[in-house]
Amino acid sequence: MNRNTRTRIKICGITRGQDALAAVSNGADALGLVFYEKSPRHVSLQQAAQLARAIPPFVTMVGLFVNPAVEYVREILAQIPLDMLQFHGEEEPEFCAQFGKPYLKAIRVRNGVDLIQCAARYSAARGLLLDAFIEGVQGGTGESFDWTLIPQGLPLPVILSGGLHTGNVAAAITQVRPYAVDVSSGVEAAKGIKDAAKIAAFINEVKRADV
Repeated sequence: MNRNTRTRIKICGITRGQDALAAVSNGADALGLVFYEKSPRHVSLQQAAQLARAIPPFVTMVGLFVNPAVEYVREILAQIPLDMLQFHGEEEPEFCAQFGKPYLKAIRVRNGVDLIQCAARYSAARGLLLDAFIEGVQGGTGESFDWTLIPQGLPLPVILSGGLHTGNVAAAITQVRPYAVDVSSGVEAAKGIKDAAKIAAFINEVKRADV
């Protein structure tokens, strides 16, 4: 997509306050909290509340869900001041739009997935988060996908995800020109534990690619 702005950066799978602060201090625009119990990066309500208190203003806090019950999303929203929702399952557009919050729809990209059609179907989304398709896994795989499968002229902002790390994010930005990049495992010391040096290096690569 045509852009006149810098590439935004989301660090996902935050579980510790020090990781949130490391991401923000290095220039991350958004932080992702995972509310999916099967994920190794899942946070409890108590953890999420502590993280929310630690995050400074003007940083977007995103809650990630996978095929959640309506009541569960509402329970989270009643206690955690999320700015945006991110849906990684088979949620219908009407489901995603019912919570009074802006949302992103994750699409797992592979041959045969029509991203133009996805953008039309989820036209109320603030963006499409494009991730790798791995059978039975709903994201956080650490695997990238063939970026040439992303068509030109998508009508929604593209948030590029899936296997990004310091070694490939500059090439990804140069090729895809996404609105934003989303990283989780690529800046970790272990699952759910971020590495401050990797976060800094990743963000520096994003900035370098934008020049």
